[in-house]
Amino acid sequence: MLKKHSVLVGILAATVLLIMATHFYPGGAMADKNSVGFDWTQNFISNLFGEKAINGHENLARYWAYAGMVFLSLSLTVFFVQFSFKIPHKGSGMIVRYLGSLGMLFTFLIVTPLHDLMVVLFSTLFLVCLFYITVFIFKTKQHFLKLLCVICLLIFYTTLYLYGAGAFDILPAMQKLTFVSVISLVVTLQYRCTL
Repeated sequence: MLKKHSVLVGILAATVLLIMATHFYPGGAMADKNSVGFDWTQNFISNLFGEKAINGHENLARYWAYAGMVFLSLSLTVFFVQFSFKIPHKGSGMIVRYLGSLGMLFTFLIVTPLHDLMVVLFSTLFLVCLFYITVFIFKTKQHFLKLLCVICLLIFYTTLYLYGAGAFDILPAMQKLTFVSVISLVVTLQYRCTL
């Protein structure tokens, strides 16, 4: 029973922990260094990981955020491993299994000072895996999943473009939208996909 729902349980735990972290974040954002608390449209999730908040106060949110990232990374690793066995082509399944698992290691390392490099590595590996999954979804008659895969890819690529272009005014909101689209896709694939 736990194995069947481990991805969902882990994602729910990660989400709860990250939301808890936002409640403990003292404040400060790029737009206003003196703001109080976590603003979903102005703060990045990575703001939760620092020893000090942007406003200079001790950041008690980081412990909750670290725990959330552990659960998120482990949950997505389990997803990629389990989903890889659904893929009918052995080589493609291995790519999803191993690159997805490696990408989740980089996801956890986003909490370190190597944040920017880890974002690039995680995003590259995640998108390769998502592309492979999308190709196999397109070979099925599961039209809703096809649409969900395309939407997730478009949102993710748009967010990466904004990140690279330095569009930091809307990037925090896009980051959360990307998170929601990825989680929605992963949970839907976990329970509704048959290849």
